[in-house]
Amino acid sequence: MSLLLVAIAPVFIIILYIYLKDKYEKEPRQLLLYNFLLGAVVSIIITSILYYVFDIVLPLTNKTSILEQFIKAFFVVGLIEEFSKYIIIRYFAQPNKAFNEPFDGIVYAVMVSMGFAATENIFYVANGGFTTALARAFTAVPAHATFGIIMGYFMGKAKFSNNKVALNLMGLYSAILFHGAYDFFLFIDFVPGIWVGAFLSLFIGIILSRKAIKTHQNRSQFRV
Repeated sequence: MSLLLVAIAPVFIIILYIYLKDKYEKEPRQLLLYNFLLGAVVSIIITSILYYVFDIVLPLTNKTSILEQFIKAFFVVGLIEEFSKYIIIRYFAQPNKAFNEPFDGIVYAVMVSMGFAATENIFYVANGGFTTALARAFTAVPAHATFGIIMGYFMGKAKFSNNKVALNLMGLYSAILFHGAYDFFLFIDFVPGIWVGAFLSLFIGIILSRKAIKTHQNRSQFRV
């Protein structure tokens, strides 16, 4: 039980942070819960299926090949995981009438991402224990949050734009880019010191996420 709490604690800290940043028009809590659960269950199922298919079509077995690890980071893990979140935001959250300001894109994207991160974290922590939980609390979980914020920033803009398709896809592409970069530097850990790149990409993602939050707060039509 204690491991479970440690695994999900950073997830709910991030959710609370984003909820409090939604200053001007809070989202329905039930809808937030639905998005979280869809991320935790449906997104994981979609990801698992796509992983299985990709492993049959293009198995990547050479762990010391930089090219294969690049493909795995960007076109397997990054693409599949972010796509599985994207379709929930695009077809469940974005059409909802409660999605009525640009900041809502960030809110719902983070809820889906944190649902995904919660399930993923539980599996990792169950196998790796407290040390893994502590490490992921400051790395993988915040990373998923930044991917969600960056995606949600563009999808929030898309909802109220005539250029909806391009902006939605820009959100997906940006999330894949940051997710792929973060994982790529971790996957090629056989190169001495290269892991620093993962923390650099996370740091840049956090800076951009803070800017995205501030920008959409200022754009809210509910702001007095």
